[in-house]
Amino acid sequence: MNADRPAGGASSVLKARDEMTCQVRDVLNRVGDKWTLGVVNELGAGPRRFNELRRAMPGISQRMLTSTLRGLERDGLVTRSVYAEVPPRVDYELTALGRTLLERVWPLIDWAVEHHDDLEDARGRYDARHPSP
Repeated sequence: MNADRPAGGASSVLKARDEMTCQVRDVLNRVGDKWTLGVVNELGAGPRRFNELRRAMPGISQRMLTSTLRGLERDGLVTRSVYAEVPPRVDYELTALGRTLLERVWPLIDWAVEHHDDLEDARGRYDARHPSP
């Protein structure tokens, strides 16, 4: 047996790589959907009530915001706190794990804001060269 190769040979290396790829894809599917980063970014300023989030995110439906918040709560990125008041108050807040995500995506959000016009210009040039049928 070659000491440089892990036990199980190439198949175990490929299996480990495939498992890691699936794990990465799973996480990227969560954070890369249409609304997650916007919700996480809004919650970065502190706890928010549902309607505050909805007003801060034009275009998101009540159903989609509910679904996004549930997914984030399930993944441990957001906590939901219910307060026994009249009317009942529900706050959403980033967890410590959610804050680590926000720290990582802020540079991406900054990049998107900084380069949005560049992307639009590039799309316009491309579309002028490649008109759709």
